[in-house]
Amino acid sequence: MNEKKIIGYTTGVYDMFHIGHLNIIKKAKALCDYLIVGVSSDELVQTEKGKTPVIPFKERFEIISSLKYVDQVVPQLDKNKFAAWEKYHFDKMFVGSDWQGTDTWNNFEKQFQPLGVEIVYLPHTDGISSTLLTEVIKKVLDEQPD
Repeated sequence: MNEKKIIGYTTGVYDMFHIGHLNIIKKAKALCDYLIVGVSSDELVQTEKGKTPVIPFKERFEIISSLKYVDQVVPQLDKNKFAAWEKYHFDKMFVGSDWQGTDTWNNFEKQFQPLGVEIVYLPHTDGISSTLLTEVIKKVLDEQPD
């Protein structure tokens, strides 16, 4: 008997790819058979976070595509998770535990519950973020003599 494959979905900017990004993707893949990863477009990051990623979209997309845990990479052009579900029909949506309990994700839980989509909160890797890396790089550059 063929058992239904579990499709997972997660998204991110993945700017200055680091161990926290890898941890989320690796753990997500362990909980599904087929993992789809959405990479935020430069325009979405500019709109949502008010900054331009250090690494351009095309390169971030290529980095995520090269990971053995990722089965499919797709552009994330907006934050409409329901439209993404209509397109990819995932069974589980993965997000970092730092989002758990927020209004946004509580609403996603309510929206996806009738569809049978499980929202899975994966442990956030403490002590690392792209924002933190950017700050460290800026500090190092500021310390360099001209």
